[in-house]
Amino acid sequence: MKSLRCAHIAAGLLCAVAFASCSHRPALPLLTKADSLRIREDNLAYRMEKDAFFARDPHSPFVRDTSVRYHGINWFPIDPAFRGESVLHAYADPETVVVMGTKGEARRQVRYGYVEFPVPGSNGAPFLLRLNVYKFTRYDPERFARYPETMSIWFTDSTTGHETYEVGRYLDAGEDLHDPNHRYEVDLNKSYNPYCAYSTMYSCAVPRKEDRLEFPLRVGEMKYHD
Repeated sequence: MKSLRCAHIAAGLLCAVAFASCSHRPALPLLTKADSLRIREDNLAYRMEKDAFFARDPHSPFVRDTSVRYHGINWFPIDPAFRGESVLHAYADPETVVVMGTKGEARRQVRYGYVEFPVPGSNGAPFLLRLNVYKFTRYDPERFARYPETMSIWFTDSTTGHETYEVGRYLDAGEDLHDPNHRYEVDLNKSYNPYCAYSTMYSCAVPRKEDRLEFPLRVGEMKYHD
């Protein structure tokens, strides 16, 4: 009788452990039709704004460099499942690292922390995506003005050099609000190419080895030049 009771207890413990492990698996957020529509409309507006900037703005790389012709940006289809939210996991002691530019110059950037959120895997099962966040503060040397502490993400993945730009892609992470509970919106549909993808006038930061993802992210901007 005692051994039977112990067996029941052991079985219950195994079920509890199994349930706990399953409950900790990453799950995609449940999106309503309204949520998906809002994400699609937001991305369509983002793409239209970017298209207008590249075509006409004086600061556009295509306006500044007349040797390249603007024929529109190539995008992957918008997928609302690749928009996530995450708190900023800031490191207690952020490291200043060297990030190389495409023209060989060394840049110093603060590897500030990371964000992580679930995204669909190539097999359909969700997994937890972690992206490094770099931060820099701009100053106006003449006015000694301090601009917002902007944060950036850059990465390469298994599409890099094939479907997407061979250096990598970027993603704006917004301004550091210094609130550990604030959830930042990270929309991989807005991953974009740096200006060096369009014109040799520019140099851009090359993602470091730890920013390399060993799987495809078929969202955001595709390769511009063949």
